[in-house]
Amino acid sequence: MSAERDSAVGEQISDGGRKTAKAAKAAAAGGSASAKKAAAARKAPARKTPAKKATGKKATAKKPAAKKAAPARGPAAKQASARKAAPAKSSAALKKAPAPRKQVVAPKKATASVPAAPARTVAAHPQGESRTALVRRARRINRELAEVYPYAHPELDFENPFQLVVATVLSAQTTDLRVNQTTPALFAKYPAPEDLAAADPEEVEEILRPTGFFRAKTKSVIGLSKALVEQFGGEVPGRLEDLVKLPGVGRKTAFVVLGNAFGRPGITVDTHFQRLVRRWKWTDETDPDKIEAAVGALFPKSDWTNLSHHVIWHGRRICHARKPACGACPIAPLCPAYGEGETDPEKAEKLLKYEKAGRPGQRLRPPQAYLDAGGRAAPPLGAG
Repeated sequence: MSAERDSAVGEQISDGGRKTAKAAKAAAAGGSASAKKAAAARKAPARKTPAKKATGKKATAKKPAAKKAAPARGPAAKQASARKAAPAKSSAALKKAPAPRKQVVAPKKATASVPAAPARTVAAHPQGESRTALVRRARRINRELAEVYPYAHPELDFENPFQLVVATVLSAQTTDLRVNQTTPALFAKYPAPEDLAAADPEEVEEILRPTGFFRAKTKSVIGLSKALVEQFGGEVPGRLEDLVKLPGVGRKTAFVVLGNAFGRPGITVDTHFQRLVRRWKWTDETDPDKIEAAVGALFPKSDWTNLSHHVIWHGRRICHARKPACGACPIAPLCPAYGEGETDPEKAEKLLKYEKAGRPGQRLRPPQAYLDAGGRAAPPLGAG
């Protein structure tokens, strides 16, 4: 049994030896052939046919190395890679090109020009208000104020045009109440222009001291009294061009006299009037003469005198300079400046003045209509 096994094994070895020799020869022949092919491949690296036909593991393993080495050695591969890289750069440039165009486009100019138009519009017509709408709103405010102040009147005590022009000159830089408390003594001593024209300045200064700026005011009232005597026979003229020639008399004082002593319509542009008409956006002007012209164009001439009273009364009682009583204002729905002052109704009530707050007015001798409406006369100087 063992001999048979050994012989079998010997046969296998011998056969295997013959087969191995043959394989070696074939391998040697194949090796020389592969060497020749490799040499040819080195001489012509662009040919990739042998790499595609090789199916062994060695060929597969060498494949990536051949790919890596081919671009580094062959100039054709470099040209091919350059061709591939060039389109990539151009495509990237095409993608990036729109970005700067979007930034350079002119939206900045468009947005910069947008605020300019509304700014000019607001200056001319607040909140886009047309001229017709402005006139209607302004006249409606005047009608509302006429219902609130049906007893509105000039708040300076006077009995004739001379007393009114003197009192109006004295009212500069002080209250009408202080003037009303001062003029009784002045007119008791100097009842006519001739009397005041011949007065001792020192005596007049002493009477006018409570009104402030008494030296300048003394010079004005004595000077206008002399002008009345010398130029107009002691009578106050009823024309604007004559009144403004008097010392201390400007357009505001002239319109007060014309409207309340002669019944000739005029607009009184005092500090209250200026403040309110700008607050209501009737005009943006600051010069009194331009305010007069702008507001006068919104109303018929017959309304000018009473309009002045309504606006001034409202400014003194409700629409104050520092803290308007917005919560107690009867024209709040028509006011573009609503909210600048106190909007709480209870707190706003505490800001009201004169008869609206149950306190005395500014005149010592007010019209009967004011008293009938619940107004109270002011106390004389030194009382209380």
